[in-house]
Amino acid sequence: MNQKNNNKSLTISLKITLILSFISYPVFSQIFNAEQNPLSVKWRQIQASGFKVIYPRELEKEAQRMANTLPHIYPYVGGSLGRQKTSIPVLLQNRGVVSNGFVQLGPKKSEFYTTPPQQFDSQDWLNNLAVHELRHVAQFDKLTGGKAHPFPEEVHLAWFGASIPIWFFEGDAVSTETSLTNAGRGRQPSWIMPYRAALLEGKNFSYSKASFGSDKDITPGYYQLGYLMASNIRKQEGKYIFDSVLTDIRRRPFRLYPFSNTLKKFTGKGSHQWFKQTNSLLKEKWTAQAEKSHTENYSALNKPSSYASNYFLPVRLTANTILTLKQSKADVPQFTVIGKDRKETRLLNIGPQEQPWYSYANGLIVWDEIRYDPRYRQRSYSVICSYDMKYKLVKKLSSKSRLFSPSLSADGKKIIAVRFDLSNQCNLVELDAGNGKLLYTYPNPENLILQTPSFSEDGHTVTYISVSEQGKALWTSNRSGQTRQLIAPSQQQITRPIFIDQQIAFNAHYSGVDNIYSVDIQSKKISALSDAKYGAFNPSFSKSSSTVIFNNYMPGGYEVAEMSLKALRPEKNNFVYFGEPAQKQENTGNVFSKIPDSTYTSRPYAALGNLFNVHSVIPIIEDEYQFGLQLNSDNLLNTLSAFAGAEYHRDLDRFEYNVGFSLKSFYPIISTTYRNRPRRTFYSTNKGIYQGDWREHNIQLQALLPINLNALGDTYSLSLKTATSFTQRYAAQNMPGNYISVLRFPMEYGFTFTHAMRQAERDIAPKWAQILRFTYQHQPFDKQLDGRLFAAEGFLYFPGFFRNHSFLANFNYQTATGVRKYDREINAVYGYNNIRATSMLKNTLLFNYRFPIAFPDAELGPVAYFRNFRGGLFCHYENIGAGTTLSEPKTYGFELHTSMNVLRYQPIVDLGARCVFVNKTYHQNPILELILNYSF
Repeated sequence: MNQKNNNKSLTISLKITLILSFISYPVFSQIFNAEQNPLSVKWRQIQASGFKVIYPRELEKEAQRMANTLPHIYPYVGGSLGRQKTSIPVLLQNRGVVSNGFVQLGPKKSEFYTTPPQQFDSQDWLNNLAVHELRHVAQFDKLTGGKAHPFPEEVHLAWFGASIPIWFFEGDAVSTETSLTNAGRGRQPSWIMPYRAALLEGKNFSYSKASFGSDKDITPGYYQLGYLMASNIRKQEGKYIFDSVLTDIRRRPFRLYPFSNTLKKFTGKGSHQWFKQTNSLLKEKWTAQAEKSHTENYSALNKPSSYASNYFLPVRLTANTILTLKQSKADVPQFTVIGKDRKETRLLNIGPQEQPWYSYANGLIVWDEIRYDPRYRQRSYSVICSYDMKYKLVKKLSSKSRLFSPSLSADGKKIIAVRFDLSNQCNLVELDAGNGKLLYTYPNPENLILQTPSFSEDGHTVTYISVSEQGKALWTSNRSGQTRQLIAPSQQQITRPIFIDQQIAFNAHYSGVDNIYSVDIQSKKISALSDAKYGAFNPSFSKSSSTVIFNNYMPGGYEVAEMSLKALRPEKNNFVYFGEPAQKQENTGNVFSKIPDSTYTSRPYAALGNLFNVHSVIPIIEDEYQFGLQLNSDNLLNTLSAFAGAEYHRDLDRFEYNVGFSLKSFYPIISTTYRNRPRRTFYSTNKGIYQGDWREHNIQLQALLPINLNALGDTYSLSLKTATSFTQRYAAQNMPGNYISVLRFPMEYGFTFTHAMRQAERDIAPKWAQILRFTYQHQPFDKQLDGRLFAAEGFLYFPGFFRNHSFLANFNYQTATGVRKYDREINAVYGYNNIRATSMLKNTLLFNYRFPIAFPDAELGPVAYFRNFRGGLFCHYENIGAGTTLSEPKTYGFELHTSMNVLRYQPIVDLGARCVFVNKTYHQNPILELILNYSF
């Protein structure tokens, strides 16, 4: 067939898949966690002026403090939005080690993850969470009116996402946390540092790139962008500008770009114009700051990269080798040795951490790593691992622990670490580096939050940071009980102290830029050691070379640099504080300075007594023929989700009624659904084609057991599923006399095993992963409808020829009999639905090769922001062994994809096109498939 005729056979298939996934970001990201706690947690509750504080009983003291704090500060937090009161449940979560917090609707609640991180603001952690998250509560209440009925919460949440750019949502909250306290991230040079470095180095990011990020560059991020834009808008337009904007959006909700257009209505400039104006102001102010500051240029000891790469915590091993923890857009976190000529050697991939951290001494590396409970993912642990560089041996030194920032003694025999228990009691603990055995616990009677300890050269003294509402302080302690405060509490971001002879080196921002300083242990005199342009961090001292190697921040990431150990001329504080106008507008001082100290009555919170929490009525649109309304219930502990709804079938002119629930309290997740629904069929007789209608009661029941494990850079998942159903048909109209009215308990069993290695940001697909999936379906209780189906699927992912490429070999097999003869449970070749079948589907062998093409970060005005372009090649076989050989693929071809943000909204749209060439036997060439995926 010639090409002209081929083009006439062109078939277009449109596939639309909507995928909603929530991504976890560092501290204060708005993740909506739907995971569960183990049943052993005993919950209590306190009612306090509209706030219901729900907490595990170990947190009684912290819960009482929050019950006093939340009602007291909310009028200040919501003041500039005209909100004085609210009503919301606040859950204190203590089983996890990932520090975070969020506010959500559907159901309306806030969750505080109470374990403090090892590097955050210079104030109490729960206070820090409270002021930030309550601003989100005020934002929600302002836009929705704070009303809970008639159950519109999920609709309100969707409306909020469509109306409010995420930079405002988070930036306004950071502005508030900075204005109402003596701390706040707006006062931290290191937090704004990536934005400052990019602008001063001439990287003029587009509005979309600054907000949505990049797969090749370090970008400001919507927190930093939002804080600076919100601060600038408030400076020029006054305290109540956002109150006016949100009020107008609530009154006139149905508009394109409602936030930007409303902002333009009140200020004369939309979001993009404010971005350009703010960027000009930032560059002007930061250029003036740089001109006032004396800085040094430090040469990088690592090789340059074309994409963002960080070489954290450098330590000199020998005169020619440096150990680092490398993280980049193209690689997963790994220990890397930089050798002669800056050549890199990978030692070991590691798993997720609360923050980048490790310690090295005498041939041993130790680090902390997050491990999750196999079933109850609200429970996680921070365990200590070690790696012996001589014997290449990995050890897990602790299990089910809550240990952070482990540091080795110089001889590599002891570890000092921070431990938090379930009541948030914090202590330094000394461990045996060989087996993890507890050797000593340092007292902490005031329960200060402790951070990043390290040993002196002789291993008898430790230095560490403390955090309280008064700020950060630097201390030394020993086993004899001698404790000295070398630096009094202040709002300096003091981090990671280490001993250098009779001094302690640390990071701080006395000059308005983060640099490395030292304090003399005897005189307590503070001296500057570095004079970096954008920021210097993580010093490490080598006696053999008498130099300090450290991280010097540049726009491409944290580089490795070296300097001599000498005191420098102190610099004046030239920090540009963009939050000052908003702070003056609020004029509250520190809202935590006079918190009441009442004792509230607490009582048990019965998990079983609070299973149902109806929060939303939402529209349901199945397709152009089926739509309706659904009432949703989710309890506050994420252990029971339920729904009830009615849907109209337009083609049948009938209603369907349904109800169901998913119980997630136990190891298996139990789900059941009841539907009363209309059905229609067409059947053939010797008199012609007839239409038959009926209604049916359909009950479905499923038990699912998900098990997930992680270690180092590997994750392992095991899933067991069993499901059945019962169908009773009635009210038959024009049905044949022998139609079957009862379908009795068909059974389905499923087993899935997955192993995958951690992926880098630029990976198109896993580079190394294996998935095995088995399904078996039969009908043991219904002999009238005998039939069986067995399916087996295997997915093998391998690294491709180049970095971030991936190759997939997917073999699928199924056998089906009886009533299941025409069912398909396995993956088919691309284009399958548009190709006339000539035989029953028995197996497929699918080869896919995927690779990145470019990362343009291109903004097409307000229409789209293109993050990447990706390609793929495929060669697919069907029914191998049944007359088909590897020289005769059924389909082959190529595909192109791009990930983009559309209309300046946060959700990522994946748009693609696939060109499928079909084996000449079928005379269907080519087939074009358009692909649309949506993720958030």
